[in-house]
Amino acid sequence: MSTRRIALHEGGHGHEHAHGRELTPEQTLALLSYTLEHNRSHAEELHDLGHALAGQGRAEAAEKLHEAVRCFEQGNEKLSEALELIKGE
Repeated sequence: MSTRRIALHEGGHGHEHAHGRELTPEQTLALLSYTLEHNRSHAEELHDLGHALAGQGRAEAAEKLHEAVRCFEQGNEKLSEALELIKGE
């Protein structure tokens, strides 16, 4: 029996999380590809927000967002590496 919950993200988009279910290799590849692109989109949004904050004179907050973007980029690089390993097998 799997446990499912709906995750609603800022901006109103949501998706289902299923815990305890087996994924096919195709599902794993599709989910990882989707997640990577999804995260890249959020990183771009955060980057733009950082610039908006800087333009509003909120330099400290802008720097925190830029730090967050760097963390997103590091995580996305690891996701990309995992994706390449899966594709190469």
